[in-house]
Amino acid sequence: MNQPVIPEISGYAPTPPAARMENHGAHMVKIAMASGQDVFARTGSMIAYEGFIQYEANPPAVRQAASQWLTGEGTPVMKCSGDGVLYLADYGADVVCLNLNNEALSVNGTNLLAFDAHLQWGVERVKGLAKFAGQGLFNVGLSGTGWVALTSRGTPIVVDCGRGEDETYVDPDALVAWSSGLKIKSKRTMKASALIGRGSGEAYQIAFSGQGFVVVQPSEDSTDRLRVRG
Repeated sequence: MNQPVIPEISGYAPTPPAARMENHGAHMVKIAMASGQDVFARTGSMIAYEGFIQYEANPPAVRQAASQWLTGEGTPVMKCSGDGVLYLADYGADVVCLNLNNEALSVNGTNLLAFDAHLQWGVERVKGLAKFAGQGLFNVGLSGTGWVALTSRGTPIVVDCGRGEDETYVDPDALVAWSSGLKIKSKRTMKASALIGRGSGEAYQIAFSGQGFVVVQPSEDSTDRLRVRG
C-alpha cells in the first residue's frame, strides 16, 4: 500500500522577528507588536497573529485624519495594538517594507498596507497636479521615523531619481509611492494611448526630478487611483 506523500513545509515556518516590519515571503508582512507601539493597517488585511492583539476599526484619530479618503465604504483602516506578531497581506499582492528615517513619503492609498501609528499622516492633494487628466490627484502623506508596508500588483521597481539629470516619467496608474521631496509635474503625450502607457483616454505621465525614489508596480489599473473630481 502506497504511503501518502507529506509535503516539506518546514521551510515555511515563521522565524523570530528581526525588524519591526519585514517580509515573510514576497506577499506577506510580519510585524513585531509591543505595548505602546500601535499600527494602522488596512481593514481586513490580518491573516494571522501570535500573542494578544486587539483591533479597532475606524478609530477617531483615523476619521479625523482621513476625512477625504474616499473609497465608498468609509475609511479602510484599523488600529492594531498589543503584544505578539502580526501577519498582514492583501490578496496575494507583493509587499514592500520601508523604514523612514525622518523622511516623508507620498503613497497611493490603495497601496498602503500598514504603518506605525506614531507617524504623521493625512490625505493630501498632490502639489503640482491640481488638474490631472481632468481630475485632482490625492495620496496619503506619511512623515517621520518609523515603518511603512506597501503593496504592489506584481514585483515593483524602485527608481532612484537622483542618479542622473534626466526626469523620470511614470504612468500614473502604475504609481505606488514616491519621496515627498521630489519635484513633479504632469505631461501629456500627443500620441495614441495604445502606444504609450495603458491609461484610459489620452497618454499622460508624471515627471519626477530631484533627490529621491519612485516605486512603480507592473499592473496599471486606473480603478486603483485615489482620485476625486477637481
